[in-house]
Amino acid sequence: MPTAVITGANRGLGLEFTRVYLAEGWTVHAGCRHPTKADALRKLKGDLHIHPLDVDDPKDAKALAKSLGSEPVDLLLNNAGIFGKRDVPLGSLDYGEFEQVLKTNVVAPMRLAEALIENVAHSKQKKMAFVTSRMGSITMNAGRQIPYRTSKTALNMAVSCLAIELRPRAVTCLLLHPGWVKTDMGGSGAAIEIPDSIAGMKKVIDKVSLDDSGKFYDYQGQAIPW
Repeated sequence: MPTAVITGANRGLGLEFTRVYLAEGWTVHAGCRHPTKADALRKLKGDLHIHPLDVDDPKDAKALAKSLGSEPVDLLLNNAGIFGKRDVPLGSLDYGEFEQVLKTNVVAPMRLAEALIENVAHSKQKKMAFVTSRMGSITMNAGRQIPYRTSKTALNMAVSCLAIELRPRAVTCLLLHPGWVKTDMGGSGAAIEIPDSIAGMKKVIDKVSLDDSGKFYDYQGQAIPW
């Protein structure tokens, strides 16, 4: 059966992704900051391997790569991310937090992608998926939320570059917008339930090929303008 690596797997989208792939018989390497506190994750059934992974810590990325060794990874699912403070007006931006949002949402997933390139390239499916947001679309920009929007735009460009670099190795790189989902980040007023978002994104992941590498889709499989 195939193997997935999923970040931010202890709650929200990451937890549901993990549950769904385990239910289909996949081997899942699930990363989260504090495995001993990840009660919901540890209760999942299947071929589950939980790794301590603070995506901001380069040592954790190296440790995960070392623990995987040469094991093929069919799907690297970079899900972990943060929003930062909401509705901060221009003139009051916290640049320390701005840097943190960029570090977590852009630098961290790219670092992990680099660390696991060989694992993915030597698998059968050869896929990398990155959870982004349509808030990173310049075409659809409505202003506000500058740090978060900027981080997702930067992630989109980074993955677009990654898709070009890895095309000769037949690795498909995909950007996914989950929708406005009822998670800790999305809030209780969000329109989409977690299982619906995950089911939709998984369908997209399942059907994409190398021809789709570098593209930007929502959870319903609709292309999002850059």
